[in-house]
Amino acid sequence: MTPLAEILRPKSLDDYIGQQHLVGQGAVLRTLIESGNIPSMIFWGPPGIGKTTLAMIISNTLHRPFHTLSAISSGVKEVREVINAAQEEEGSILFIDEIHRFNKAQQDSLLGAVERGTITLIGATTENPSFEVISALLSRCQVYVLKEFGEEEMRQLTASAVRYYALQGIKVEVKEDEALMRISGGDARKLLSAIELVVNRIGSNHIIIDNKRATEVVQQNLAFYDKQGEMHYDIISAFIKSMRGSDPNGAVYWLARMIEGGEDPLFIARRMLIFASEDIGNANPNALLLANATFDAVSKIGYPECRINLSQCACYLACSAKSNATYMALENATSMIRRTGDLPVPLHIRNAPTKLMKQLGYHEGYKYAHDFAKNALGGFTEQEYLPQGLEGTRFYEPGNTPREQETRNSLRQRWGGKYGY
Repeated sequence: MTPLAEILRPKSLDDYIGQQHLVGQGAVLRTLIESGNIPSMIFWGPPGIGKTTLAMIISNTLHRPFHTLSAISSGVKEVREVINAAQEEEGSILFIDEIHRFNKAQQDSLLGAVERGTITLIGATTENPSFEVISALLSRCQVYVLKEFGEEEMRQLTASAVRYYALQGIKVEVKEDEALMRISGGDARKLLSAIELVVNRIGSNHIIIDNKRATEVVQQNLAFYDKQGEMHYDIISAFIKSMRGSDPNGAVYWLARMIEGGEDPLFIARRMLIFASEDIGNANPNALLLANATFDAVSKIGYPECRINLSQCACYLACSAKSNATYMALENATSMIRRTGDLPVPLHIRNAPTKLMKQLGYHEGYKYAHDFAKNALGGFTEQEYLPQGLEGTRFYEPGNTPREQETRNSLRQRWGGKYGY
């Protein structure tokens, strides 16, 4: 039986839901498709937001031969078979789902065909391609970031499902959709699978979906609902949240679940490396060092022994003091930049490599901190480092851990009341 998500898969850009920054009228990708001249590209974004569908629409719109491989189940042999077939065709598109799971040798096998134009590659990934795709292949592809669905897009999908069932003689009323939204988590495939599951389990010609019914049906049939293995994303979320909540027991349990499920150990190690800065930061700088050493060890050792390194690091991160102060400092600064735009760099902290720049006042009045090494604060003198209009704006707010309180006191000594430390 064809799944509902497959039945409702859009066939054209006009029916495609979401990603208007890429495929809306006048948007970059739509313009390329309409020109008929598309580059090799990589779609990066969370699961269930239309990466595969968009690749298929491109093929249909341009009437190109379409080949698809899954990086989970395909290797160099399958890639070469597709390339050989493409040599007998014109303008073949090769779509590779989960391309981040291809190793270097598998990715290398694509290079020549992409370079010669034998195939146009479209890769889909939920992982940052800068880390997961080799530089030689990445340089030959445009990277497009697809955004997660919001409530508006999810309700459009729900309405599509209701219309489809009406054509089948089944009246579906969605009286409450909060549970559907929560269950799907912005994943279109999960949303449609949940609706399909409720309709099939109730099995009548008039079905009312509310929060209670949706939750009960999905929980009772969780294995069926998660048949695509998408619980992968829920488990990594549980792992991160356990470490953030300082529970090594929860962290090691979810770690073991991932290991038993065959999760890529580098995926786990990379998440811990991010966590060390995002959730611990300067409350314990050693966390970043250990997480980085763990990533290095995992890449050298591999399964099964690297699971010991992963466990050591996960327990350490869970037990560490926590602070998101440096992460929030960046968020605060980014928010200010989006409000104020690109403010000019103060003249005294600009570089002045040419005579003209010196004449224009670049670098004039700059105080070289090391010239003040003998003062009481050791290599510090007050001067302005922010653009005009932002003087005294505080972005970094140290947390309440002992190490960060030392940082706060040091900043207060240096800057007095300027930043309000």
